[in-house]
Amino acid sequence: MALGMDLKSVEMQLALQCAPLITGVRISNLLMIESCNEPALRLVLKRSGISYFKLGQTEGKTAFLLFKRTKLEEFLQKNDSLEILKSSGYEEFSFGSILLKFKERYTTYITQQGMQFPHEMGLLLGYPAEDVEGFISNEGKNSLYCGYWKVYKNVAAKKRIFDEFEKSKECIIQLLADDIDMQLILEIYKDEPRKVAV
Repeated sequence: MALGMDLKSVEMQLALQCAPLITGVRISNLLMIESCNEPALRLVLKRSGISYFKLGQTEGKTAFLLFKRTKLEEFLQKNDSLEILKSSGYEEFSFGSILLKFKERYTTYITQQGMQFPHEMGLLLGYPAEDVEGFISNEGKNSLYCGYWKVYKNVAAKKRIFDEFEKSKECIIQLLADDIDMQLILEIYKDEPRKVAV
């Protein structure tokens, strides 16, 4: 029964925080859950096509990066992404090396007061490099629009993306409300992104 409750909690958190990843309109998402729910998360994501990487833990909560591996790997190897990583102090650019370096920087940030936030996280979350660069060079100010991230170029296109994210969230929450469990939802969306109908 306890595992069932954990599963329900994890399923709802996945819907609220990661619906665009589940439906395929995003390549990665950050997920923050109660640390005790990690086994339930592993169970739900098993054979889902979504990988996860533990970033850090604080005050009973654990942060995970969830991602479609091939797509995130390709995104991080683009020239504009690599330039941002280089300027952020990265020296090795294999996928594993990037994840480990980011985890080190993120853990330092959450455990040591006064440390600067690793803004390259935007890349790991699939934000357009132009907006990550804009955020870093403007120190978070002067954005043209603020949605799921601060936008510095192509506002109309980003608004359309944010609308898709919202539709994804509504769709996944509705499926859960209709008693469809998350493992089946993940199976439905596993291979190809599908249009979300709300």
